[in-house]
This record gives sequence, structure tokens and C-alpha cells, in this order.
Amino acid sequence: MRTAESSVTIDVDGTPVSGIYGRPDNPVATLVLAHGAGAGMEHPFLGGLAHALNDDGVATLRFNFPYREAGKKFPDRPPAAIAAWRAVMSEAASRSEGEPLWAAGKSFGGRMASMAVAEGMPAEGLIYLGYPLHPPGKPEKLRDEHLYGLTLPMLFLQGTRDTFATPELLENVVARIGPAATIEWWEGGDHSFGRAGVKKSAAEVGASLAPPVSAFLRKNR
Repeated sequence: MRTAESSVTIDVDGTPVSGIYGRPDNPVATLVLAHGAGAGMEHPFLGGLAHALNDDGVATLRFNFPYREAGKKFPDRPPAAIAAWRAVMSEAASRSEGEPLWAAGKSFGGRMASMAVAEGMPAEGLIYLGYPLHPPGKPEKLRDEHLYGLTLPMLFLQGTRDTFATPELLENVVARIGPAATIEWWEGGDHSFGRAGVKKSAAEVGASLAPPVSAFLRKNR
């Protein structure tokens, strides 16, 4: 039986944003999930991942960044996105019963989570669902500087065909971060973790990422 979800409203510096909260009995952790630049919290990929994590004993809180809530297409600048992350993590903490609180995000959402942590936002760890290390075709424009001061557990889940992260470059970044960071390669996966010749819905693809995410949470309790 699927874990019941509830709608929540979170205040971000006077601007309300929407969230979806799912909490199984006695969760091992709460994972706050941010969407990527081009889709909101109700995208089937995030929904599939959240539902599968709930089934495996992990509470989840998905949310919209303010730009998405307002119906805009261009993502928030980092200060606004970081403010949203802080507010949502505070909301998750208020609903917690003491379990660890983790931050995760698809592409842009994960990058903004890491920037928020670099600026002092508390989190047990970070999980990146396709970290956007550089724009496609522009490997010289790395988005990595803030990562090197982070010492909390970090999991990079990354497709081997992801044009936003040249594998060799990402391997070098993770090695430079140190032992706190781990890469798990998704063989044949693109930036949305789709695999050529494999027909799966976005919800099924999202759900298929739940086992490595859940295993990492449990390993780092």
C-alpha cells in the first residue's frame, strides 16, 4: 500500500511555495527532493522516485522553487534558490522525529542544494541526480568551486551519456573532493537517466534510482 502524501505550503521570505510530503512509519531518513530547471515537483520522475523511497522506509518532501511556483520558465538565481532550500529544509526538520535530514536534487536542484550547504545549510548529506558540472559542449565552464569545501557524505548518481558532465571531468572533481564523495555511474543513461533502447516511463526511471539512493542513506546513518 502506497504511503499517503499530503500537500504542504512553505513560506520562502514571504513567498509561498508548494510541497508534497510523504512519510512512512518510522522512516530511516527524510530526503528533501528538488526538481531540475525545466520541470516542477510533480514531474513523474520525481514522483516515481519519491514513491519508491517511501515504500522503502524513507520520508520525502518534494517542493517547487519560487520561479516554478510563479509559472516562470527561467530558474531562480542562486540567492533565491538557496533561500528556498533553507526554508524547505526547515519545514522538513519541523516534521521530523529525529531521523537524519538529507538534501537531493535533479540537476539544477542538486547544484543549488550543494550551494546552500556550502553557505551553512544543515544537512546529513547530499545526493545529486545528474549533477550539471558544465553546460553541454562547454567542459571548460565547470560549476565545481563550492564543492571542495564540503565534507558531508555525497552521492553523485550520473548517466554515462550525460552531456552535462564529461565522465573524466566528474571523476576528477569527485577525487578532488575526497573520500566523502562517491560516484555511481548509470550505464548508458542520459541527463534524465534514460537508456537508449530501453522503454521506461519517467516514473519507472525515477523509481529505479531508489535502491542506490536508499542504500547510500542507510550506509551513512
